[in-house]
Amino acid sequence: MSTTPTWHDKLLGGFRRTSDRLIGNLAGLGGARLDESTLDEVEEALIASDLGPETAGHIRTRLAEGTFERDMEELGIRLVVAEEVEKALAKVARPLEIDAFPRPQVILVIGVNGSGKTTTIAKLAHLFMEQDYGVMLAAGDTFRAAAIGQLATWADRVGVPIVRGPEGGDAAGVVWDAVKQATATGIDVLIVDTAGRLQNKRELMDELAKIRRVLGRLNPEAPHDVVLVLDATTGQNALSQIEVFGDVAGVTGLVMTKLDGTARGGVLVAAAERYGLPIHAIGVGEGMTDLRPFDAREVSRIIAGVERVSK
Repeated sequence: MSTTPTWHDKLLGGFRRTSDRLIGNLAGLGGARLDESTLDEVEEALIASDLGPETAGHIRTRLAEGTFERDMEELGIRLVVAEEVEKALAKVARPLEIDAFPRPQVILVIGVNGSGKTTTIAKLAHLFMEQDYGVMLAAGDTFRAAAIGQLATWADRVGVPIVRGPEGGDAAGVVWDAVKQATATGIDVLIVDTAGRLQNKRELMDELAKIRRVLGRLNPEAPHDVVLVLDATTGQNALSQIEVFGDVAGVTGLVMTKLDGTARGGVLVAAAERYGLPIHAIGVGEGMTDLRPFDAREVSRIIAGVERVSK
């Protein structure tokens, strides 16, 4: 029998810290009368689990409406948590669809350095190749030589072409060349890496604006997607990145990475509830196949710890 972990196994491991924290925070509340004081405790426990005040408020309301002044076991509370988390995630769980015509579909990938942006680009490329799409990468982060080299290494591993320029070169020029080459060779998807520095937001904004202008000359619809990569281990800091990059780059969707045993995965729910942006995929490991679209019901039951009881 194969011992290779399934995607579900990896999700269980990836959300383990979040689930343990939630279960621990709710411990002792089950069986208590759900009066105002207990409901306050439940709400605080959910917020402490990184689910965010919006979702915590919805769950408190559900508990108050359905079971107020009645006893409720801890599993019952967790089932309500799972249902409300599923509602939040179901609204945003939306895989990236490759439907642009004319081709290529241009995807700008943004995020701070260290968020897993480069490996996410490689995993997205692999995911699209599994769906029989032709993929090309563009090394638009010309600010760092290391970024160009890392992306080239990943392009070689995945087996896709890459367009790059010199360190300190014109990022918009690289993107121009990449779109021309992708169009000429019938590529379906062009994934563009971009600079991850936020120390000078004006400089980053100007660079992205220039890339957009260049793309607009070649295809008025491009970029078709602006995907922000978030590191789940940063917890609530990931939410502030959505706001900053949203202002700078016009984010259209999110990818949450590093959902491993150390991650604060509840922030996935908080991001869904607060911003409502599509969450295209989540990453639960370092392997090439460890980035995938997710099922809202499956993830919500894992976060709430319901899977441990039902399996």
